Amino acid sequence: MTEHRDARRVVTNMSLSLDGHYAGADPADMSWVMPYAVTDVARDHLTSLWEPASTALLGRVNAEGFLAFWPTVIDMEGADPRDVGFAKWLVAADKAVLSRTLDEPPWERTTVVDRPTADVVADLKAAPGGDILVLSSASVIKALLAADLVDRLSLTIFPVFLGRGPRLFDDGLPSGQWHLAQETAGEHGTVVLVYDRVR
Repeated sequence: MTEHRDARRVVTNMSLSLDGHYAGADPADMSWVMPYAVTDVARDHLTSLWEPASTALLGRVNAEGFLAFWPTVIDMEGADPRDVGFAKWLVAADKAVLSRTLDEPPWERTTVVDRPTADVVADLKAAPGGDILVLSSASVIKALLAADLVDRLSLTIFPVFLGRGPRLFDDGLPSGQWHLAQETAGEHGTVVLVYDRVR
């Protein structure tokens, strides 16, 4: 294998509305996501992302939100096996949380890091392991896109207009080519698009 293929990939995952927002006017209100997040295409897609990954890279807000929810899924009666699988992976995986305010790691197997995102990713990529998965942490993904450090960009598009709210892609990102590695259409008009960075 070449050195490039052996290198750890930075894989980002984000859900977007059809009009390009990752959240609405109230970023805490994710009710627009729920009808689509529980579809087969969304669950299968998430499984395809975490299975080759060994590290989760998160911002503080997502880390705390995930901690409050996902461990409870493991023993939840009637939980979808794919959700249980992801929850078990998330608990067991190494986690790096980027934060200037957290003093103590919010989870086991977690390191809190107050350093530039690019530096943290450089250290992670230099260590052995599988993919480095960034799960819906917009601030982290934005920083990685700005530094051209995303190797695989995964987007799940939900067929709703939010009308307002923050966007994932800011003006001024580095120019570059992306290769469509996967496209999947599912229930309720959900579409998964996976792009690999062409370097």
